[in-house]
Amino acid sequence: MSDHDDLVSRNAVELRRMIGAKEISPVELLDACIERIEAANPAVNAITATCYDAARKAAKAAERKVLDGEPLGLLHGLPLGVKDLEDTAGLLTTYGSPMSRGHVPSRDVVLVERLRAAGAILVGKTNVPELGAGANTRNPVWGATGDPFDPELNAGGSSGGSAAALACDMLPVCTGSDTGGSLRIPASKCGVVGFRPSPGLVPNSRRLLGWTPISVVGPMGRDVDETALQLAATAGLSTRDPLSYDVDAPGFATLPAFDLSTLRVGYTEDFGCCDVDDDIRALFRARMAALAPLVHTCEPVAFDLGDAHRCFDVIRAESFVAGLCDAYARDPGALGPNTRANYEMGAAMTLADSAWAQAEQTRIFRRFQSAFERCDVILSPTTPVSPFPWRELYAAQIDGRAQENYYRWLALTYVVTLTTHPALSLPCGVDRAGMPFGLQIVGPFHGDLKTLAVARAMEKAFDRDPALRRPRPDLSRLTQANPALKSIVTAPPIFDATGEAQAGLSSV
Repeated sequence: MSDHDDLVSRNAVELRRMIGAKEISPVELLDACIERIEAANPAVNAITATCYDAARKAAKAAERKVLDGEPLGLLHGLPLGVKDLEDTAGLLTTYGSPMSRGHVPSRDVVLVERLRAAGAILVGKTNVPELGAGANTRNPVWGATGDPFDPELNAGGSSGGSAAALACDMLPVCTGSDTGGSLRIPASKCGVVGFRPSPGLVPNSRRLLGWTPISVVGPMGRDVDETALQLAATAGLSTRDPLSYDVDAPGFATLPAFDLSTLRVGYTEDFGCCDVDDDIRALFRARMAALAPLVHTCEPVAFDLGDAHRCFDVIRAESFVAGLCDAYARDPGALGPNTRANYEMGAAMTLADSAWAQAEQTRIFRRFQSAFERCDVILSPTTPVSPFPWRELYAAQIDGRAQENYYRWLALTYVVTLTTHPALSLPCGVDRAGMPFGLQIVGPFHGDLKTLAVARAMEKAFDRDPALRRPRPDLSRLTQANPALKSIVTAPPIFDATGEAQAGLSSV
């Protein structure tokens, strides 16, 4: 490892302070991040297309602003990785699909516009499943992303590239998005924080069905403060998202203190309807026992969420039909197995199915509110199983029960999606296999600030206990010249901004 190791391991809040105080240069920080990417990415394949030359020019311009005493944005000089589902002007954006292998957008999505406006410096894209379908980050364009704790295992998805990049300290700012758990699940698998905000808090300008709250964009980070800083730079009203709304966005940059001794915790292993591995149940119970002395109350909560699985099936399939109808009509075989299955499921549904699902989601939302009459937050495991090999497309069985489809194993997070409540995955030690374990913290309706404040207080408490604090991967193991690690997948080389192959930095 290098002299830059201490620098890249610092969180975004501290790095931004150091830039503003002229203790480090944006150029120095960018060079350190590129060095870390080149050292660690061959093992995990988190970063895909890059734009190093443009980033270096932006870093020099950011340095001049600091030296000239100009006003600086919340993310000024911080290197940025953007999930490869989000359009980035001038930088290859493939959505993990061969259909878009040469796609270089001319315009940023709103999320990226705001990150750049806040001073973040785009460095590259982070890997995704094909078209974001599923929680295993692998696709025919870039290959698979491995978990930083064991590159043979699944990093989660669909924001798996961002989660792995953060866990390896490649970049201090990485974006994500979430339909059925795509911010929370990879965060849990990689030992970082993933926050699904209330729909509309962060504008999502690429959502085709603009009035449905199922899909959101949001922040990830190595800790809660880092996550909240990105939220502060991106939240607020936009005419490109009809669900967006006014909010005191900068207020998220300084989270209020929360006294854990006043916190009323409700917890559930399975929301009454989700399959969960016995080992994960036992570990979750142990975590609740450790948390109980720190809070006011910590009690189990029962749920009756109706037919949440069918409801999610229908609402999710609607989005895939909207996005894939033209591609499917041209060539169904061009779609991967997950995306094609979603389209065909949705195309077979009726208006009656859609109407029922919308009404059922409303019923689920209303039932869910009763839990908050005596609880401030609801806790659950984030995922029902320990990370499995990425070569397995999904968890086909949980606790001996066959899963109905490739995303049913995501039920712990997608039932929360249906409620539209904010939810965060917080690192909480490791499981029996030595892999990161994440707690899902579900906050009250539109209670994003409270959810983050509670998570931050819990994070600080966990940090005092070696069994509960955030685990860190062994980066020296990742960066060793180990053919077993560097050949985890056969994939094409990393591409530059124009779609041309780069020399010297290859995807694995």
